[in-house]
Amino acid sequence: MRVLIVKTSPLGDIVQALPVLDYLHQVSPGIEVDWAIEERYCDLLAANPLVAKLHPLRTREWRKHPLAARTRREMSAFRGALRERRYDRVFDIQGDLTSGLVSWLTGADDRLGFGEDDVQDRVNLFFTTRQVPLKRLEAHVTDQCLRLVSVPFARDYRSMTLHGVIPVAPEDDLTASALLSTLGDGLVFLFQSGSSRRTRLWSDLRWEELGRALLARFPDATILLAWGTPAERDLVKGLAERIGSGARVIDRYPLKGLAALLKKVDLVVGGDTGPVQMAAAVGTPTVSLHRATDGRRCGPRGPLHAVVQAPLECFGCYLTTCSRDRECRESISADMVLRGIEQILGKGEANEIPAD
Repeated sequence: MRVLIVKTSPLGDIVQALPVLDYLHQVSPGIEVDWAIEERYCDLLAANPLVAKLHPLRTREWRKHPLAARTRREMSAFRGALRERRYDRVFDIQGDLTSGLVSWLTGADDRLGFGEDDVQDRVNLFFTTRQVPLKRLEAHVTDQCLRLVSVPFARDYRSMTLHGVIPVAPEDDLTASALLSTLGDGLVFLFQSGSSRRTRLWSDLRWEELGRALLARFPDATILLAWGTPAERDLVKGLAERIGSGARVIDRYPLKGLAALLKKVDLVVGGDTGPVQMAAAVGTPTVSLHRATDGRRCGPRGPLHAVVQAPLECFGCYLTTCSRDRECRESISADMVLRGIEQILGKGEANEIPAD
């Protein structure tokens, strides 16, 4: 059997969907699983033994230049590559217009997607041949993806032990080890302060307060500051200076290199972002901050992770802009996050950190 997973973006959602690969290979030994994904995230799945073939999309470029000859050639080649694989089944675990079009372009007769209450764009319903309704208990995004792919196999994913795998190359491990060899013997924390969405950012002042409090609590520790854009790099440079000598700005890493580093640090702190989800996938403890998103739905789960939720009544609004953005940022105190860190390091128990 040959199937296609359609989960094109964003990074964090792709990471949380990775357990579907483990599920499919367990319930159907010998299955070939392909994945349609935005080109900028291909490195995440490259060399994954559970993925037979990647179909990269260049959606941003195609939208910028819809009538360009290059766009037409690339889209035609993309459609041809999908049709050539002759899929027995397609799982659209994204539920928007783009994923619906990708599913439809395969020409597969059996295309499963979410029902009308769960798709991101209702137009997606026109491109799938079967819509899977979610159950009330399936609130977490990983469970929703597993629910959809499990329907044809009639095997409950909840009775299985499933993992998401991000394989890294030996050279990535060596690069990460080289960085850590330059640090002291204390704990190594990584701050992921950036995000492409304003309503997932935290206050710069709060990051500074947390950094200072963390180094006061663990004097031998090092705080690594990650960044993804030149603007974020400038911000974390200033943050490192204000935190003090225990803070260090790292280079920008490719996804596999970042995964190797995340695997070696002791704990990652960040908003609802892809790197935080990657850290959880490679087994590193995390403390994640959630404002516009609901940590119960998308936060890392398990005994190594703590979720800190904004205490406003409108948390989990999923807005990208908001008139209460400043108030929401400030509603999460550094003490709340520090308590989450101490609970993870001291007890190893999962916690939802209560509001102050």
